[in-house]
This record gives sequence, C-alpha cells and structure tokens, in this order.
Amino acid sequence: MKINYKFKNKELLERALTHSSKSTNNYERLEFLGDSILDFLVGEYFFEHCGEDEGRLTVLRSHYVSENYMSSVFDKLDLKNDVKLGKSWQGEISKAIKDDVVEAILAAIYLDAGENGIKEARKFVLENFDLQNYKSIVDDNYKSRLQELVQGNFKCKIQYVTIASDDGFISSFYMDEDKISTGKGKSKIEAEQQAAKKAIDRLFLIS
Repeated sequence: MKINYKFKNKELLERALTHSSKSTNNYERLEFLGDSILDFLVGEYFFEHCGEDEGRLTVLRSHYVSENYMSSVFDKLDLKNDVKLGKSWQGEISKAIKDDVVEAILAAIYLDAGENGIKEARKFVLENFDLQNYKSIVDDNYKSRLQELVQGNFKCKIQYVTIASDDGFISSFYMDEDKISTGKGKSKIEAEQQAAKKAIDRLFLIS
C-alpha cells in the first residue's frame, strides 16, 4: 500500500478496504461520500487551472473520475493485497471494486483528518491523479469518451444495438431503456462510434 497519509483512526482505513462480501462494516457508505468529494476536488482543480469552456471541463472531470482511470489509481497505490473480500468472491478484483475502494479511501482520509479533511483529501488527489497533465488527454474515441461522460454524470446501464443494413451497419445507443442516438457506418465499429458522437452532442452539447 502506497498511501501517503497516516491514519489516526485505523478502523476507517480498514472499513475503506472491506468489501460487502466480507462484512457488513464495509466501504459502501464511505464510497458514497468519497464519490462526491472526488467530483468536487477534480472539478475545483480544473476550474482553477484550466481556462477552457464548460464542455471541455466536463470531459476532463469525467475522464479522471471514470472507472478506468480510478482502476489505474488503485493499481498505482498497490492496494491489491490489502482489499478484504469474502470467501464467496471469486476471480480478480474488478474495476468497479477498485473504483469504489479508492473513493472510500478518499472519504476515510477526509473524515480522519477532521477540520483538515478537505485539505488532506485534496493532497491525496493531487498526489495520485496526475491532473496537471490534462492537456495530454485526447478525445478521438467517441465510445470511450461517452462512457466516461455517462459514468461521471449518470447511474445507468448503457448498450449499443447494432444491425446490418443494405450499405453497412446501423447502431443505436441506449441508456437503460431509452434510445438516445443512432449512427450509420460501413463497419460495426464505425456505426457505434457515430452513435456515440451523436449521443455526446445531444447529452452534453459538446463535440
């Protein structure tokens, strides 16, 4: 574990590392709080350090709070052997669990530090999230970009329904049961990318 913070209340850290399959005293409530703290701190950083418009700020924040990025932070912190899973859990630690654990640790730091909570939480984010290199983020993969935006702003299931047509493929993008957009392309991938691009334009008013 490579967390650069010394806990006064070790039980908070233990809870942040405990999955619901192991104990009822688990990270779920901490993850709920940590999710909100992370959104605020990442948003605050880009508000202060990035002069671009709201659409770009939304993309940046969504990238850094996405499940994929949070999973990489988990790996950077070397937490694999510290997470406590129940005997019923099989296989590798999923990205979703990695995401939850990092958010729970952030909340645990915030609570443990008392009146310095937001200061210590901000320090944790700045040390581990590489926010200063935001200019290197490229958004040419519309499917990946859409997934990050949806994960950062909604709680829903997403899927693409793609069928062959006379001149290629038609793909429809759904959030839960609602069809958001449709795209066409000569290949399945191209059709899905077009559907994702249209969904971004419709949902977030950015290109």
